[in-house]
Amino acid sequence: MAARRSWSSLLYVAPALAFFVVFVVVPIVQSVRISFYDWDGISVATPAGFANYTAVFTDPDLRQALGHSLVLLVFYAALPVLIGLLLAGAMSRIRIHGLTVLRAVLFLPQILSSVVVAVAWRGILADDGPVNAALRAVGLGGLAHTWLGDFGTALPSIGLIGTWVEYGLCMVLFLAGIATIDRSLYEAARLDGAGAFREFTAITLPALRPQISIALILTITFALRNFDLIWNTTRGGPGTSTTVPSVFVYQDAFQDRALGQASALAVVLTVLILVVVGLVQLALRERPERRATRGVRA
Repeated sequence: MAARRSWSSLLYVAPALAFFVVFVVVPIVQSVRISFYDWDGISVATPAGFANYTAVFTDPDLRQALGHSLVLLVFYAALPVLIGLLLAGAMSRIRIHGLTVLRAVLFLPQILSSVVVAVAWRGILADDGPVNAALRAVGLGGLAHTWLGDFGTALPSIGLIGTWVEYGLCMVLFLAGIATIDRSLYEAARLDGAGAFREFTAITLPALRPQISIALILTITFALRNFDLIWNTTRGGPGTSTTVPSVFVYQDAFQDRALGQASALAVVLTVLILVVVGLVQLALRERPERRATRGVRA
């Protein structure tokens, strides 16, 4: 009976498993294999050993691109999580008319196509765009310039666009987590004289540990693999001021036809994402003794 039930369960998941193997596992294995060859996608591939990986770790442009990705982690992960926590905490305490509509509007950037977002913000931050027009209108015309075309402001500008896209996701995750917190905990804290900030740090923030972990995993992954937003705004420019590893993957694979080096860089980027995500999960996982203590209190 148990064997028949296990076979029945396997039949249910077999299509999804087959889809995962064909479209995820096989391409990953192929990329790892190709990374050890010099290949243009057409001619015969020649073994290259670890030369492609050596090039990845010794190329100064790639190191600069990795540094840009680390900067974008602040804009794409840290700031959205902080803004999401602030908004979720405020919405849970303040009675707002039309809260459902407000949440939908704040979440809207997350569901927009990245191409649409890039094109829209490219116009907003243009020399004759609304941002510069507003600065000139209030007498700050000296600050107006082409934000995405300046070496010093291009990367932060793209980072702020990413913050605008990602904070809605974090907010929704945190609101869902706050809804599961026992309200009696807040009542007890108020009876003890705790203020809003103390309630947030002592009750809300610890309870949102799983949601914060998920938010960081999603936003960090987006930051490290980000391509379309950068490509459709600056194409890695001006110069190399906004290049990221995924831009080099695209250029190596589809422009320079160096599929071996592109695959090696993609493999390194994948490993980096897995390592960072693993560290986040390790840092934010709930300690067994804390889980046991919470169960006793409940």
